[in-house]
Amino acid sequence: MFERKSLKWPITLAVLMIVLLVFLMVGWVLLNFFGWKRGDISVSLYWIFISAGSAMFTCVVVGVVLYLILAIQQINLNRRQSNFIDAVTHELKSPIASLKLYLQTLHRRPIEGQQRQDFYLAMLQDVDRLDNVITQLLDVARLSHREKESKVETAPVRIDQLIKQITEEVRLRYVEHDTTTVDETDKLSITVDVEPVILDCIRVDVDMLFRNLLDNAFKYGGKPLKIEIIVRYIEASKGLSASISDNGNGIPRSMRRRIFNRFFRIGYELERTKPGIGLGLYLVRNVIRRLKGNITIADVPGQSGTRFEIFLPRATQVLNSEAADESPADRD
Repeated sequence: MFERKSLKWPITLAVLMIVLLVFLMVGWVLLNFFGWKRGDISVSLYWIFISAGSAMFTCVVVGVVLYLILAIQQINLNRRQSNFIDAVTHELKSPIASLKLYLQTLHRRPIEGQQRQDFYLAMLQDVDRLDNVITQLLDVARLSHREKESKVETAPVRIDQLIKQITEEVRLRYVEHDTTTVDETDKLSITVDVEPVILDCIRVDVDMLFRNLLDNAFKYGGKPLKIEIIVRYIEASKGLSASISDNGNGIPRSMRRRIFNRFFRIGYELERTKPGIGLGLYLVRNVIRRLKGNITIADVPGQSGTRFEIFLPRATQVLNSEAADESPADRD
């Protein structure tokens, strides 16, 4: 209710002001026109008044429109910041309260066997959740600081190896930490179809890019989970094309641009069941911009879900002979 009113009143006020200005301008023109017809004013004064009035009217209308745009931007920023505060508060309070409960239980009475191991696993999950929040906040600060640097050194990175490593790490964390899906692990369908490609980039940035997209796919995928990762080298543009798709509920078309905004998450923050603070896709967009690439969101053909499609330039295809020269450990 509050969010709708916060946008309703500035828009209503701006529209009323514009309508009032239009009436005043029409009245101004008519008064000058009839004054000129009666001979009260000369032709030269008439055109001077009309020109000055039109110029003033244009300036006022532009000012009102700018006010409306700035007001809406500020309201949206306040809303995202409010969501961010709610999300961070929830993401910090919940695991801390859980850790406190487990530690108090371990302190007050002896816990043995499997139950003790379950307590340790739950506490590890809470610590990992806190670590993810802090890591994302540090990533945002690091990217903001790097934008001020005139030159950033890059290095060649094997994207296919990096994606396979990230996929396995995220899968293991998903299986171990999401107790609601442990029984479904045998039904997980994760397809990784990546060509050997080298990208000239900063490794930590690309790691953050694909890790956030894969976290998003695992977090919001369906049950049982089905994820498909495809990477191809594009000879014509000397770049790589990557797509990451899931079988979740999908993203409404009206939200597909807004989800890359900082702190933005679909729905009401305090009613969420999925962890997060609204920075994952914001980081993804910033990294892709730094790499001079682009990202789009599409539907998954034949099923519900979301597909993130990425293009990144400055890629090099790995020849078969080069891939064969690597050790088995490198290929894994």
